Amino acid sequence: MSTLTTFPASTETLSAATGEREKTTRLYSLDALRGFDMFWIMGGGDIFNEIAKATGTPFWEAISVQLEHPAWNGFHFYDLIFPLFLFMAGVSTPYSVGRELEKGKSRRMLLGRVIRRGLMLVLLGVIYNNGLQLQPVSQIRFCSVLGRIGLAYMFANIIYLYTKERAQMIWFAGILIVYWLLLKFTAAPGFAPGDLTMEGNFASYLDRCIVPGKLYLGIHDPEGVASTFPAISTAMLGILTGNLLRNNPMSPKKKVGWMALAGVIFLVLAQLWNLDFPINKNLWTSSFVLQVGGISLLLLSLFYYVIDIAGYKKWAFFFRVIGMNSILIYISGHFIDWSYTNNAFFIWLGQLIGDPYGAVALAITFVFVKWLFLYFMYKHKVFLKV
Repeated sequence: MSTLTTFPASTETLSAATGEREKTTRLYSLDALRGFDMFWIMGGGDIFNEIAKATGTPFWEAISVQLEHPAWNGFHFYDLIFPLFLFMAGVSTPYSVGRELEKGKSRRMLLGRVIRRGLMLVLLGVIYNNGLQLQPVSQIRFCSVLGRIGLAYMFANIIYLYTKERAQMIWFAGILIVYWLLLKFTAAPGFAPGDLTMEGNFASYLDRCIVPGKLYLGIHDPEGVASTFPAISTAMLGILTGNLLRNNPMSPKKKVGWMALAGVIFLVLAQLWNLDFPINKNLWTSSFVLQVGGISLLLLSLFYYVIDIAGYKKWAFFFRVIGMNSILIYISGHFIDWSYTNNAFFIWLGQLIGDPYGAVALAITFVFVKWLFLYFMYKHKVFLKV
C-alpha cells in the first residue's frame, strides 16, 4: 500500500569517473530532473503566467502559452511534464527491479510487487479525481494521471521482467506502429477511417464504449484506456535508457553522447511522423511518444552530464528535494490547503508590493511554502512510497 516511510535513499548507480557499479546515493541527476519536472505543476508554471499578466510583453506571453496545453493537435512545453515523469519511472526500473533480480529475487515475486504498485497508483488516481465521498458510478472519473502512470509502469515492467533488451526494443517500436495502424484504419461509427478529431477517432470512441463513469471531456478522456497503450512505450523508452546507464560498459561520457544522439533522431522522426499522425498528447499518438521521448533523452543527458559526470550538484539540490517526494507533492493538495497556508504567511508581501507584481510575489511564495514542506520531509528522510 501507499505509505510514508523513512529510509536512507541509497541504491546502486554508476561511478561517473570509472563506470564501475558501486554502492552510493541515488542517481542524483534522475532525482533532480524529476524535481525539475514536478516544479512546473507544483506552482512553477503559475509564476511565469503571473509575470506574463503583470508585464503584458510578447516575450513573457509566449512563455505563458507554452505553459498550457494546446486544444488538440500540436505541442507545448507543458505537454512534456507528464510523459517525462513516466519516462523517468522507466529509467528507475533497472536500478530497482533489476537490482532485485540480481539479488536473487524471483520474477514471480517481483511480478506481484509490480502489479500491486500499478494497481495502487490506479486507486490513488481515482481518489485524487473524486475524493473519498461515495458517488454514483456515473459521476466517478476512473481515468487519471496516476492511473496511467500505474498501468504503463506495470505493463512496461512486466515486459522488462520477462524479455531481454532486444525484445524490449521490439515492444517499444511495435506498440507505436500497431497504435498508428489502429487509428489510421479505424474510426468512430459515422466517420471516415483515420479520422483523428475528438469525436471521430477510434481511441476516444472505444473509451466511450468501455470506460465506466464519466470521461474528462465528456466524449474524450486524455487518460483513457486506449491511449494508455502507447504510454507503455514511453515507459519502455525509459527502461531502455536505464539499461544503458546502469548496465552498459561504455564510459559515462559516451552514454551521454548516445542519449543525446537518440534524442535528436527521435525529434526528427517525430516531425516526419507528424505529417501523417499528428503530435497529440490527448491521444498520446506515436509521433507524440517520439517527440517527448526525444526531449526527455536530451534533458536526461544534460542533467546526467552536468550533475553525475561533471559533479555540479549544488545548484540541483532545490529540484532534488522536490524529486524525492514527487507523488507526495502531487497529491498533497487534497489534505493541505496550500493557498490558505501561503496567504497566512505571505499575504502581507503581496499587499506591500501591490498590483500587478504582488500576484507574482505570491506565486513565488506559494512554491516556496511547498518546497519548505518537502525540505522538512527530506531532512527527516520521510518519503511517500507506493
